[in-house]
Order: sequence, then structure tokens, then C-alpha cells
Amino acid sequence: MVALPTLKPTVNQATPDSGEVIAPRKRVLLVDDHPGFRRGLASILQEERDAFEICGEAGAAPAALEVMRRFKPDFAILDIALPGTNGIELIKMMQAEQPRMLILVLSAHEESTYALRALRAGARGYVMKTEALDCVPQALRKIEGGGIFVSPAYNDRLIFKAINADAGTEEDSPVACLSDRELEVLDLLGKGHGTKDMAEILHLSVKTIETHRMHIKEKLGFKDSRDLVRFAIEWKTHEQGEA
Repeated sequence: MVALPTLKPTVNQATPDSGEVIAPRKRVLLVDDHPGFRRGLASILQEERDAFEICGEAGAAPAALEVMRRFKPDFAILDIALPGTNGIELIKMMQAEQPRMLILVLSAHEESTYALRALRAGARGYVMKTEALDCVPQALRKIEGGGIFVSPAYNDRLIFKAINADAGTEEDSPVACLSDRELEVLDLLGKGHGTKDMAEILHLSVKTIETHRMHIKEKLGFKDSRDLVRFAIEWKTHEQGEA
């Protein structure tokens, strides 16, 4: 579902008394498959109405791209877990069409697992939904200024990984070979979700989830599904311990 509000062009205006030029508000596109969450986020940004305005909303990638092409927002705030095309792939598609648009990821997925992938895809910031959402305006301002926004707890790890990547000695990860969607499936598997649960959460068919599980098992070298589940749980526990 996509909401396309009627917008008036935003232009620089001068105040009658001082002649001071007021900068136009920045247009923000919200992409999340939960309308209630979008409303909550919109209400936070509306408190900053002098700085931001919501130019549209979408619950999936196709609608998000439609709004982006129509209104050319300055920012997009999006989730990773979307029906069909996931958020990481959506970032890549958005950046290919509008590279100047700044993207902030707002997700329930742990930073330790997804933040670096999101940033490499083209996002400029990563905020977990478990954090206070009133930091979102701060995050938008930081990335507008050319910075990268992540939580203070993750910042040191991000710098370490970036330095190692530049040196060609990036720390090996057993899941580096997985696609973004396969990583989502492994993440849910490590949280104890079964195939049907994962299909509902990711808005995919059971058959598609089973295919992803088969590919994960092949890529990681497991012959037994029980070994894969055991690995997923241990990997998830390790990731949460480092976060």
C-alpha cells in the first residue's frame, strides 16, 4: 500500500521582518510494512515540521520506488524486513536511480548482523527499532551533514571492520557467503522460528523459505538440517553477545 499526499513545492522563503531566508523542509519517504509503525514515526518527524515533511509512505519495494520517482525525496527511512524484495536490495535499487537521496535504515534486526551490509549497499545510517525513536531526527541531520549514524555501541566495531577491510584483512565471517535474504532466514532460524513462522514474518511462501534453507545448508557445508539449526542458534548467540 502506498500513500501519496498532495504536496506544495517547498522553496526558500524570507521572513517579513528580518528578511532571513528559511531553508525548505526536507522530504522524507517512509518504508515499512507496518502502517502503525509508520504513523508513529511520522508523528515524531512532525514535531520537527520546520525541518522535515513526509512526502509519502510505502509498505514494500515496488510502492517505495513509485513514490521515490514521483516526489524525489531527500531522505528515505526504510526497514530491512519487507515483503518480496528486502530492504538491502531496495537500498541498492534506490541508490542506482537517485544516488543523492540519503537512506537511513530503521530495523528490528541487530546492528551486528546487518548494519555493515546496509552501509555497503548505500545506506548512511542504521538505527534499531528497540532504541528511542526520537533519535531519528538527529540521525537524519547527521547523515545530511555527510556523517554516518550508528549506535555508539556499534561505532567502534564499525570502524574496526572498515579499517580491516581497507587493509584487505577483514575478519572472516562464516555467513559472509550468504545472500541478504538467506542471512535473514538464518537469523530467524537462530531465534527459534520454524519454516511456517519465517514465511509469515518475511511474507514469503513456505516453499521459498525451504529453498533458502537448502541453499544456506549447501553454502555452509551442512548435510543435516539439525546441524544447520544448531549452528544458527550458536551463531545468533555469539552475535548477540558481541553486540
